[in-house]
Amino acid sequence: MKIAISGKGGVGKTTIMALLAGEFKKNGKDVLLIDADPSPHMAETLGVKNPETIKPIADMTQLLVERSGKTEGSPMYNMNPEVNDILKDFMVSHDGMKLMVLGAIQTGDKGCACPENNVLRRMLTKLLLTKDQVVLLDMEAGVEHLGRGTIAGIDQLLIVVIPSKSSIRTALKVKKLAEDVKIPKIHFVGNLVLDDEDKQFLEAGLGAKPIAFFADSAAIRRAERNEIPVTSLENIAENAAADLLLAIQNGK
Repeated sequence: MKIAISGKGGVGKTTIMALLAGEFKKNGKDVLLIDADPSPHMAETLGVKNPETIKPIADMTQLLVERSGKTEGSPMYNMNPEVNDILKDFMVSHDGMKLMVLGAIQTGDKGCACPENNVLRRMLTKLLLTKDQVVLLDMEAGVEHLGRGTIAGIDQLLIVVIPSKSSIRTALKVKKLAEDVKIPKIHFVGNLVLDDEDKQFLEAGLGAKPIAFFADSAAIRRAERNEIPVTSLENIAENAAADLLLAIQNGK
């Protein structure tokens, strides 16, 4: 199963993806996380030591250009770059999970299929998973990645939304673009929810009930400030992560 997460900046998508990864691991899954945010911090969220030493794939500019088949002066890319060794060589293991960091995604000219996105698309479409494997993709904030088709090959998209009008507007834009690129299953996930009024506000604004609600958590904020991995905290999200996993597995 390949699952991507998106939403407006600052809604907590990386934290939710980390908690979901931990829940999958508890259930015996082989988890690969891909951090495709231009400002990646999944490594810190998971507690990976010395995250600054991880070599982002996007930093390997020459390699990416070679793999994408772009020649000097040509706007065209080979849409099937070979990525087997990238999949192996750029993974780091931590706490029973694997992590890859794409790094900064640069589009260059508007509408350009840049080599970073091309290789990421190839990775996602090339990965053949067993029933015990799951890939979790932490996307950049906003809607641009959907316009570039970066998440082609994804089975499900989680759109994280907080109880604010601007977050709801972005979430609905993401949903529309996700439908356009024919992602099979699209779900909303509520975050920073204080009470039933917040839940009702989200449901009314989205026109659909989120499949899970994560409460506003001072413990998560403290963990981030003190560089403590959220996956190490007990009962950090009550049953929200388990509820999210169940909803995904049930194919809601």
